[in-house]
Amino acid sequence: MKLTLFHDAEALRWSPFIETRPVGELLFGTLTLRARAERSLRLEASAYAGAPHLKDFDEPGALPHLDPIAATDSTRIFLCVRAAIDPPVTPFPDRPATLLIGTQVVGWVVPAGEHGPSPDTMRDLVAGTGETVDLQGELLGRPWDLMTRNPARIATDVGEDPSGNDAFQLSGVHVLGKHRVVLGEGATVEPGVILDVRAGPVYLDRDARVQGPARITGPIYLSTGSTILGGAVGGSSIGPGCKVRGEVAASVILGYCNKAHDGHLGHAMLGRWVNLGAGTTNSNLKNTYSAVRIRMPTEEVDTGMVKVGCFLGDHVKTGIGTSINTGTVVGVGSNLFGGRMPPAYVPPFSWAESEALAEYQFDRFLATTQAVMRRRDVELSRGMRRVLSRVFEQSRSERSNRKGRS
Repeated sequence: MKLTLFHDAEALRWSPFIETRPVGELLFGTLTLRARAERSLRLEASAYAGAPHLKDFDEPGALPHLDPIAATDSTRIFLCVRAAIDPPVTPFPDRPATLLIGTQVVGWVVPAGEHGPSPDTMRDLVAGTGETVDLQGELLGRPWDLMTRNPARIATDVGEDPSGNDAFQLSGVHVLGKHRVVLGEGATVEPGVILDVRAGPVYLDRDARVQGPARITGPIYLSTGSTILGGAVGGSSIGPGCKVRGEVAASVILGYCNKAHDGHLGHAMLGRWVNLGAGTTNSNLKNTYSAVRIRMPTEEVDTGMVKVGCFLGDHVKTGIGTSINTGTVVGVGSNLFGGRMPPAYVPPFSWAESEALAEYQFDRFLATTQAVMRRRDVELSRGMRRVLSRVFEQSRSERSNRKGRS
């Protein structure tokens, strides 16, 4: 059997992340949604579908994008990228079937020799013919659902990890509580660190580091090669190659991000290669304690949630002392600076001095991006250049009413 992860209409609304990466590459708990599906279904994903604008996405380990979906000589499982599947999963039939989480369609079984689902079927999650297969898990609605449910997912993931409690290995480290402390190979915690595992576990993956003084509050996941430089960090998933300092709470950071200075980041979600200047702080709670509304490129959404921070797309940068308001969405490649808060929605590739937005010239953006990535010994691939260029061109109309260039 082969596994294909497809994007439905809701997944295509996951701005500012869907513009540059499949939803399956987003971190949820200790795993990406793709890795979670592979582990639970015991199948290696072979392709993405339903997001043709990402056909050039080619980060290391990336899957090809298949549209249209032709018949093959093996049975295939099509699963919505927003589905977080929990084990165990019963064997799939070799006959047509519809996959359900509760009453919600999340995919299909397509027998060998038959064509995959049509774009309309994938977009609208239409029930197929044949029997139904019940799956355990959850279907995430929007990015703020992933962010809100992430701490509980970390706790579940670490509870499933077969390794024991590694807290006894740590010298000069104070451990509060009885939840697990899991250290990957090469992970280190310096003396002067408090690991508070009263509310959930701490999982430090391979070569992750925590420098003192720091207070780390579980549930928290620190991915491969990432470093906490100090501060109070908790309730968060931090992807590979990140540097984090200051106050971080209930956030998801995808990878290769720098928050190397003091400042507050709460109930937020950051794409890859984001850099937050010293003192950058976001609000995650309105003074009125009312539900946070999110302004997106084509809609405004009431989240129904009281605590929602900001959502920063790939390659976003902020200057020193930047303040970001509750529920702010910042598009790919934008640069924020100035003494006042940016607007609630910042289009991709904006050069944003508070409310005054100009266009960030693409050649200048590329030069900076290449310099940043090379500092980590990573090259910007041709495929990702095309992805970013496509976002720049498609977002021109969003910037068209903004005068000036930078």
